[in-house]
Amino acid sequence: MSEQPIETSYLRLKNFLVEHGVRYREYEHEPEGRCDVVSQMRGNSVEQAAKAMVIMVKTGKKSRCYYLAVVPGNCRIDLDRLRTHVRGSHAMFAPVQKAEELTGCPMGAVPPLSFHPDLRVAFDPRLLENDELFFNAGRLDRSFAVDTGSFVEAAKPEILPLAG
Repeated sequence: MSEQPIETSYLRLKNFLVEHGVRYREYEHEPEGRCDVVSQMRGNSVEQAAKAMVIMVKTGKKSRCYYLAVVPGNCRIDLDRLRTHVRGSHAMFAPVQKAEELTGCPMGAVPPLSFHPDLRVAFDPRLLENDELFFNAGRLDRSFAVDTGSFVEAAKPEILPLAG
């Protein structure tokens, strides 16, 4: 993945926060995509980290849809819950190449927001229990801490129980 899409994703995300009046802080840190490790670097609890993964759900013989499933950093994504919600036949993590194409980010740096029309966003309600959410900012060496309420109001994700 070239540096250009990563920088573009980072700038789009930052502009989104500013344009929607989302209160945020930015962190620079060593490149890291593992939620537990980067949470330690930022000084936040893993429960405050918004872990975002691209999930592919088969909805027919040749049809699929993609979700950016977002759960607290200390949780796993329950693929069956998402599959049931979408009324799909199978759910799995999207291939890395497809996930990077849909997000414009390297794996481990995916923020809990989509700028791609084919990538829907779903938040686990446990994320809403935090006043602030922390996540990588479309690149492995930058993170944002955002006000949860104003971010969710701006991003408008579906709220679904996704954490297993």
